[in-house]
Amino acid sequence: MRLLATTAWKSKRLVSSALAEMNDKPLTYADAGVSIAAGNALVKAIGPLARSTARPGADAELGGFGGFFDVKAAGYHDPLLVAANDGVGTKLKLAIETGGHDGVGIDLVAMCANDLIVQGAEPLFFLDYYATGRLDQVVAAAVVASIADGCRQAGCALIGGETAEMPGMYAGGDYDLAGFCVGAVERDRVLTGATISPGDVILGLASSGVHSNGFSLVRRIIEAQRWDLGEQLPSAGGQTLGEVLLAPTRIYVRSLLPLAQQRRIKGLAHITGGGLLENIPRVLPDNCHAIIDSERWELPPIFAMLQRGGSLAHQEMARTFNCGIGMAVIVDKGEADVVSTALEGAGETVYRIGRIEAGERGCTVTGEGWSGTHHA
Repeated sequence: MRLLATTAWKSKRLVSSALAEMNDKPLTYADAGVSIAAGNALVKAIGPLARSTARPGADAELGGFGGFFDVKAAGYHDPLLVAANDGVGTKLKLAIETGGHDGVGIDLVAMCANDLIVQGAEPLFFLDYYATGRLDQVVAAAVVASIADGCRQAGCALIGGETAEMPGMYAGGDYDLAGFCVGAVERDRVLTGATISPGDVILGLASSGVHSNGFSLVRRIIEAQRWDLGEQLPSAGGQTLGEVLLAPTRIYVRSLLPLAQQRRIKGLAHITGGGLLENIPRVLPDNCHAIIDSERWELPPIFAMLQRGGSLAHQEMARTFNCGIGMAVIVDKGEADVVSTALEGAGETVYRIGRIEAGERGCTVTGEGWSGTHHA
């Protein structure tokens, strides 16, 4: 009745007529904008996608009130469970504007799974939450397909999720995503960063692009510069600006997990919101300071374009974007070559980007055109 009350300026006759019409017609959930049939059809359509992510410990069937996972069947003896949840952020606005929904599910999984591996944990299972104003089965199926793709890349099972159709909450065509991932690590193999010490080497693993952070600033720059998302970029082999920005976040689980289990890694930092300056100190002991030399790798063209477009200060770049480094790997100096070779063999592009020095816990980015220091 609130809707009618807000239109009290209309004649009482119109209000009474509307009420009479409502009372004469039985209402359904569909009349309110929610289609149960469409939701059921979506669940049926994505069932094979979930089954494609099955792994030891989970059969990845959908449809129950909850999803089961057998940690013992996954091969663990004395595990600690580690949980993470995240979203994709306003990168989704670009996906909606361009119709490029095929990668955002990978982003969703990556943001969670990469946060687990930095603690030495293997992602075991994943659940998603998809909310929209009106369910578009084609879009929703594309998003869930990309979530399943991300789960396969991370080696975790998609064991459940929720699709919420909420007319009035979201504008037409808009949707939002949240992801929840649980992993496990044997108690004696947890990565805490406690053994990091001065003299250790920092390796950087190349990112696949902007990943899923800083997109509010990205969108602000696009708007200010009036960039066309459909414009082809020569520096990207003819890909459009939209395609480059929507490149899915790289998932580092499969390349890092064996090395973490072998105790060859002292610490890992997933470079997300806060960039290089704020994420690396999160894994350092109090007496350690990270020195990053930005001349050790080339700033990818998309970041250079954003920096120019927004006239961004170098410190702003280093604390907002990954700048081409999606994961920092801290190792003993004597292990650096072995770890680099193993990571390259697993398909990663590896740079030796810095070192650990004695000092206040924090990070300094140096190099031509760069400046910035952050103390944790």
